[in-house]
Amino acid sequence: MLVDTPAHTDVLIVGAGPTGLALAIDLARRGTDALLVERAPALSPGSRGKGLQPRTLEVLEDLGALEAVRAHAAPYPPLQLWNGGRPQREQRMFDAIKPTQAQPYTQPLMLPQWRTQQVLHERLRALGGRVAFGHELTALTQDEHGVSAEFTGGHRVRARYLVAADGGRSTVRTLLGIGMSGQDVDPQPMVVADLRINGLDREHWHVFPPTDDQAGGATLALCPLPGGQDFQLLARHRGTDEIDLTLEGLRAAVTARTHLHADQIEAVHWASTFKARTALADRFRDRRVLLAGDAAHLHSPAGGQGLNTSIQDAYNLGWKLDAVLTGTAHTSLLDTYEQERRPNAAAMLELTTAVHHGKARRGRATAQLDLGYRQSPLSVETRPDLPEDALHAGDRAPDGHHAGTRLFHTLHGPHWTLLTVNTDTELPDAACPVLRIPTHQAYGTGVFLIRPDGYIGWAGHTTHGLTTYATRHGAPIG
Repeated sequence: MLVDTPAHTDVLIVGAGPTGLALAIDLARRGTDALLVERAPALSPGSRGKGLQPRTLEVLEDLGALEAVRAHAAPYPPLQLWNGGRPQREQRMFDAIKPTQAQPYTQPLMLPQWRTQQVLHERLRALGGRVAFGHELTALTQDEHGVSAEFTGGHRVRARYLVAADGGRSTVRTLLGIGMSGQDVDPQPMVVADLRINGLDREHWHVFPPTDDQAGGATLALCPLPGGQDFQLLARHRGTDEIDLTLEGLRAAVTARTHLHADQIEAVHWASTFKARTALADRFRDRRVLLAGDAAHLHSPAGGQGLNTSIQDAYNLGWKLDAVLTGTAHTSLLDTYEQERRPNAAAMLELTTAVHHGKARRGRATAQLDLGYRQSPLSVETRPDLPEDALHAGDRAPDGHHAGTRLFHTLHGPHWTLLTVNTDTELPDAACPVLRIPTHQAYGTGVFLIRPDGYIGWAGHTTHGLTTYATRHGAPIG
């Protein structure tokens, strides 16, 4: 039997990847009783998802992890295309987006996934949380009061809610019988590996398209990973290729398609194969169990959306679980998790597929700053005839500066925020931060109730209907 693991908890999170770690952090800072379990003996290795998009950087700032991320991360380097052993043209991976006060982060950062997980794990530990490693889920049952989970060795945990953050081959999703539909984005197998390489500059992401004598061949790329000397190898193979993930096998694959010599590939630290595909779970909730991250949606790596969409699943879910568990909101609030996140995941799947096939650029859309929940039942916009390009309920709340401080500094934290812009309307009593700003171009004019995850829940010219909304959804107003 596994020791030092409680038999009861409010939230059981299965899977200590970026999704599970982000959710555990959000619950820990709220004081919510949560247990994060992982079947492996340690955090997973490998670079995998290495892109952190601007909206995710805002989330990580709120969770208290951005400073550590930036200490290890780096901007994406320009692509260097090669042909016949000679460098050719350079190009940028992402379109440039000008930062503003309303959107301070506009360019993605690169950080290997193992390091992102390490940063999140350290943040969780600083908040008093931990990961219970070596816990492999084998069975679960539900009733009207909670979920019973059984692990190898016979250990059992009883939880009020369970969150499946256990990846694309989710044991939880399988046990629940939740289907997942999708398609292959590319029928050819891909290799991803972390290699130690010498004699290759680290100022470029090196891309080696197939040459004329490689009929039916495929592109190979070597990307320098920040914080060390490793490169991430990403190589598309023909379906007939035999894939060898040993050092000698990877040396052969690299030297066959580049100008590098075998002795320049010094070591392989991690390697895996996959097929680029998209998939979306039929539903994100089964009574007291919720799916998040890769357990709910699988993406092509093109565009760097999978890990980011997953972290934002956790960010959407954390405050809702806390509100229901503390009794400040009805359990129906959890219905909005699927209502909000599943359409967003579906949109991101379409985007990553388009990027993969060269039909969409990596720019404003991949930054995820414009994603929102206008169609959600949690988004109540009471201002009539508002232009489509104006800020609406359901949109991301912009940053800005007022009285010498950033607006995000007020918004960040496990609370709602009541904001007025260019109006002196009388406000109801509020046990949450209240901020009055005389002017802000991005907000225009109005009263805004901003959710704990940084989206506008309610907006109006007056406060009519505000307290009714707040009472229904757990905001301490009125």
